[in-house]
Amino acid sequence: MGNVSKHAMKLNRWVTTALLLAGVGIAGLASAAETLKFAHVYETSEPYHKWALWAADEIEKRTDARYEVEVHPASSLGKEADINEGLSLGTVDLIYTGNQFAGRSYGPIGIAGAPYMFRDFDHWQTYAESDLFKEIAQGYEDATGNVPLAMNYYGRRHTTSNEEINVPEDMQGLKIRVPNAPMYMMFPNAVGANPTPIAFAEVYLALQQGVVDAQENPLPTIKAKAFYEVQDYINLTGHITDSLITIAGGPLWNRLSEEDRKIFREVYMEAGEKITQDILQSEEDLVAWFEEQGVTVNEVDTGPFREAVVPYHNGDAATWDKETYDRLQALGQ
Repeated sequence: MGNVSKHAMKLNRWVTTALLLAGVGIAGLASAAETLKFAHVYETSEPYHKWALWAADEIEKRTDARYEVEVHPASSLGKEADINEGLSLGTVDLIYTGNQFAGRSYGPIGIAGAPYMFRDFDHWQTYAESDLFKEIAQGYEDATGNVPLAMNYYGRRHTTSNEEINVPEDMQGLKIRVPNAPMYMMFPNAVGANPTPIAFAEVYLALQQGVVDAQENPLPTIKAKAFYEVQDYINLTGHITDSLITIAGGPLWNRLSEEDRKIFREVYMEAGEKITQDILQSEEDLVAWFEEQGVTVNEVDTGPFREAVVPYHNGDAATWDKETYDRLQALGQ
């Protein structure tokens, strides 16, 4: 009987020790950081990536290492359409995306990506900080479950080509690469060009091989992707005052506490302000830089281009109503 009792006591001590060890393991797991994926299609040399890395560090610090954000650049987790889809699936947690791509899921948000929609940078910034944008962002969240956190200035989009472009007629029949979202088609369609959707990662080769004659992007992107190496002219059409939205996926947002939601929003808004300042500075500096590389930077009278596009603003391609359009146009006036 005594031996059985001793054996039972040893067994009890062993089970208790095992449970304690298991408890330590469970506690350790509970305190480990949750790893999140931030996906984008931009190069590591660009401000979007630099400030995404900064934001990742800030998220880790401000959440006491509850979250660790891995940043995946340069389409490494898929094309822009793929990473937008990944938000709802939970395969990615955070992305940068153009208004035009977000507009595929909720039409009104695409208005900020339409050509000649903004008079200038100040008009865009007024919109980005407006109640109108907040309402549209809420509509997008209601429609998709995903949450816009911040607006990031992307720059004014210009047209690069191997033939000089001065008037809309110069673009007749021009095969121009555009991103694969309908709103990017509005400008080429309005001036009689031939819009050709090609994934961002494949544009350089398409230009080099003559698959397309032209492309359009802001100056910092033209530099980062080296499009100037395979195009003779940068024509300053300034047709879209463009921006990226930082969006959190619904599956991530739904499991964040209110406190952590506030941290994520604040961090990515701060990152957005830093990106915007960097892009503004780049736009200021890059005309001279391109000219030093032997590229012709062609000043364009944008008036005739704008006149060609404005009738399309509330036409068949519009994914917003006239009231939204009028409110946006009235901002800052």
